[in-house]
Amino acid sequence: MAGFILAAGLGTRLKPWTDHHPKALAVVNGKSLLQRNVEYLQKFGITDIVVNVHHFADQIIEAIETNKGWGSKISISDETDMVLETGGGLLKAKSLLEGCETFVLMNCDILTDLDLNNLLIQHQENQALATLAVANRETSRYLLFNQKHEMVGWKNIKTEEIKLPAQQKQGSTEPSPMAFSGIHVISNSIFDKINLTGKFGMIDLYLDLCADNKIIGYDHSNDFVLDVGKPEAVVQAEGLFK
Repeated sequence: MAGFILAAGLGTRLKPWTDHHPKALAVVNGKSLLQRNVEYLQKFGITDIVVNVHHFADQIIEAIETNKGWGSKISISDETDMVLETGGGLLKAKSLLEGCETFVLMNCDILTDLDLNNLLIQHQENQALATLAVANRETSRYLLFNQKHEMVGWKNIKTEEIKLPAQQKQGSTEPSPMAFSGIHVISNSIFDKINLTGKFGMIDLYLDLCADNKIIGYDHSNDFVLDVGKPEAVVQAEGLFK
């Protein structure tokens, strides 16, 4: 199994750091977010990793080379010409992930104690195309799941916009809203099913695929997850991650 860490984003929420540095190199107690997530994947035996780059790409590449991948084999997916968002970034990295049947995709600004082994087990048991770590917490945008934990849609509670491309899977009960945590386990066969091109998000891709494929939600509400996307979250992370 391989890992794919998304590190290409502009990190606008983390200004002023990201005016001169990439978000992935923001430091928590002496270690960058990128290093922490490389080491997190190592805990589960994942040492073949792809990292996509765009914003201050040279700084990320230099950090990886200087630290010899922190003990992992890291390949670079170069998006310096144009940031492609999560879905477009995944499609661009297709050739770097061809050798693995399953891979973990995660945002570089997520720190968590989620046990990836449990997520992988559920993915395999459901024979899912993708399994998404979700939690019962407040957010502005929710993924919607039926009683079998299959994704059926998406909802923005601020705008009241709702999308239900897999409404036929909904059944007689209202779908359950869950907050996505930015961690996925994905089967490599997803590349044969992608119809979108250019710049697009993973949620757009899942909405395009969920009617005819199993996109499963894994409830990890009892696990800790922190989105280190704002300066105050870095301070919080330093109190939690040594």
